[in-house]
Order: sequence, then C-alpha cells, then structure tokens
Amino acid sequence: MFIAREAELQFLSDCYSKKSAQLVVLYGRRRVGKTETLHEFCKDKPHVFFSCTQSTDQIQLSRFSDALLREGIPAKQYITAFPDWEKAFSSIADLPYGDRKRLIVIDEFPYMCSGNKSIPSILQNLWDSELKNADVMIVLCGSSMSFIEKEILSKKNPLFGRATGIYKMEEMDFYDAMKFFPDYSDRDKVIAYSILGGIPHYLSRWDPALPVSDNIKRNVLTKGCALYSEVEFLLHEELRETAIYSAIIEAVALGSTRLNDISQKSLIGDNSKTSVYLKNLVELGIVVRELSVNAGTKEQANQSRGTYKLADNFFRFWYTYGFTNISQLEDGDVDGVYEYSVEPTIRDFASFTFEEICRQFLRKKQKERLLPFRFSRIGRWWGKTTVRDPSAPNGLRTAETEIDILAVSSDAKKYLAGECKFKNAPFSYSDYLDLAAKLDPQKKTAEFYYALFSASGFDGKIARETDPSKTLLFDLPQIVGS
Repeated sequence: MFIAREAELQFLSDCYSKKSAQLVVLYGRRRVGKTETLHEFCKDKPHVFFSCTQSTDQIQLSRFSDALLREGIPAKQYITAFPDWEKAFSSIADLPYGDRKRLIVIDEFPYMCSGNKSIPSILQNLWDSELKNADVMIVLCGSSMSFIEKEILSKKNPLFGRATGIYKMEEMDFYDAMKFFPDYSDRDKVIAYSILGGIPHYLSRWDPALPVSDNIKRNVLTKGCALYSEVEFLLHEELRETAIYSAIIEAVALGSTRLNDISQKSLIGDNSKTSVYLKNLVELGIVVRELSVNAGTKEQANQSRGTYKLADNFFRFWYTYGFTNISQLEDGDVDGVYEYSVEPTIRDFASFTFEEICRQFLRKKQKERLLPFRFSRIGRWWGKTTVRDPSAPNGLRTAETEIDILAVSSDAKKYLAGECKFKNAPFSYSDYLDLAAKLDPQKKTAEFYYALFSASGFDGKIARETDPSKTLLFDLPQIVGS
C-alpha cells in the first residue's frame, strides 16, 4: 500500500498537466521512497520507466533501446537497438501515446552518466534543439545527491538551467510516517518514529500488528532480518573507508557533538580530516550540522562552529544499541540485548526525537494559523543565559544552557520558548520556572510566550500560576493527533 507523499505527487502531476515540455529532476537520499513515488505517479499514464544499472555504457544503451522499442515507436520497424544515445533520446518524442504526454522516467540517472560522461551534454543539445518543443516529460531521478547537485544542477554543467522542475525529496515527517502504524498508542508512535524516522523503506519493514518491542527484536536486532545489515550495506554502497566513517557515526550517536570531541572519540585526532568526513556524511543525509537558532552569517560560514547530530534516526538507534552489542547479537542473544540495553533506556533515547516532533507540531500549527504570532525561525537555542540558582544572592546566575525550541518572529520582537518532556512524571512547575528564567535580557525588548510539551500531563500549579494566553500547554494526544 502506498502511503502519503501527497506533495510530491501533486508536484509531478502539475508538471505533467502543463502544455509545455518538462524536464524534471527528482532526487534525494537512498531509501527515501523516490522510486515508489514515481511508480505511483506513473501507474495511470502511458509511460516508460527505465531503471539504470551499474553496467557498461553499451549494455545500458541496449537496455534503454529495448525499453523504448517495446513501446512500438516507428524505429522498431528498422532497428533492434539504437546505435548511440543521441538517436535513443531523440526517439522519446516518437512514443505513440496519442494526445497524452510522452512520459519517461530515468531512475538512478547517475549510473547512466557514470558509464558515459557525455550523456548530460547529449541530452542538453537534444533538449535545446528538439525536445523542449515536443510534448514530453522527462524525469531524471537519482540518489547520489552530490552528483545531482554538482554535476546536473550546478552552473558549470550542461543541463544547468534546462530543468523545468527540481524537487529534493526528504524523509516523511512524523505525521505521515505514523500512518504506517495507525493502531499504535501515542507513546509507541513516538518511540517507533525515534527508531525508524521517516524513511519508507524502514517503516515498511515493521509489522504494524506487532508491538514495538517485538518489532525491535524481530525486525532490527535479529541476524538475517531486513534491517540488521542495513547500516553496513548503505555505508559500503556510498563510501570508502567505511571503518573511519563508522567510528565517526558511533561517536556522534553516543553523544560527541562538537568537531574536536568527534575527532578525539573516533581516534582520528585531526579536526581538518574529521571535518571532511563529516561533510560527506552531511551530503548523504546521515549527519546534520546544527547551529543555534540565533546564529549569525559568520557563525554559519565557520565549519568549526555548531554541533553535529545524526539526521537518520535508524542510524542513531543502530549505533546506540546494535553496533555496541554486535557480539551478543551475532550470538543470537536478542532477548538479552533488548532486556538489558534497549528497554531500560529507550524512553530517554526517544526524548531527543520527541523534541523534533514538537517542532514539527509547531510548524503545523503555524500553517493552521493557531499560534499567537508568526515565527520566521525555529530551532534549538544554546548559549549563556540566566538560570535559577537558589544559592546565588538573587536566586539567579549566568550559565551555559540551552532551550529545546525557540521560535522568533521576523522582527525579533516576539519569542516562543518551548520545553519538551517525554517522561512518566508530569511537567513540573519547577521545570516551567527554569524555562521562564532563560533569555532574561531579551525580555526587555521582546514579548515572550512559552510552549510546554509533555507526554505525561502537567503539574496543576502551572495552569494556576501562568497566563494561559502566554503559556501554551500541549499533551501527548494533542501533539500526536494533530
């Protein structure tokens, strides 16, 4: 069953409905669901869907010829294969689809180009001379994001400026991802998303009829199951020096977030080398560099600033629980690893993802115009600020701290500070006071609102002691059911 991806399908449908010729680039990291989305888009339309392989140029051209000739184009009467790519691409306009658009999807287009570096130039020349005036829609799809961005879309390359549509597919958000598990409890939906993220390939490997615990044991931690070797496979598919990359990912997963800390923990030792490895992992969508929401242009440009975290939830789960217990898992001690490693800490593990879910919740509320003001920036904040300290003379002191969510209006005159608690106990009044004490200097020039997110309700004192127009309370059913 195909789930979600309404925005992507609408984008493709809008392109298809235009009267002019369309050259569309659709790309994104592996496993994000590009191929399935394109199949869903094509299923009610006459089309050619060609999946490129890692093969020689001659074999690729032969397979591409077969795909076109099977459609009954006029050239089929005279040839069994096209002699070159120019004639093959030119024949797209001859597809016998009557008054419907000639639709062709070339999946994993980078594989085609790796066998013949001139293909982008050939396609560009044909587009300029013939195809842009034909009733065609060509979709170029690829998982190699660096190739697409550097070799197809950049200014120095032949196809620059020719694409009529460019769409970078991201993983599903929490609300679409949880359509895979409609019968899970709200808490289990958060935990499942913290493990699988929004990657359809991972989500589809779980059995929605099984509880989270059984799915973790059967479909992640058991040797031979689909996801057991997933991380290793992807690293070997995308990278060389996989041992070094694995050490970096492990360091980040286990809490090293600064460049120097990652360099030391992974035993690379050289920050400049570590920075290069991290850059490659960022390009693959495995790692993300995060800056405080108030970071300026100079700080954003400085690669040594900011923190790193795993953008892929499944990678974080695997390196937290699978990779560190690989010997026991290889011996088949799945129940032991779950009981002594996963089960005692899975709530804490999920609490980091809960913060991201709460940010997604606020973005949805903004679209629905249900927030007290419109923010232009949202993210985590960290830096020096006022914190409560009963031992200090006035009960306050300055310290390094962070805020889970900070949303700021475009004129920086309105702030929404948020705190997220994914635990069994209610959100305490003391936690609220700790949040309210932060960013005290900014309160002289800006209006402050607070958003409190809790998986287990709230201390009644919060409602009694705060202004409901300034302090917004969101419980788990509200957040998950949004």
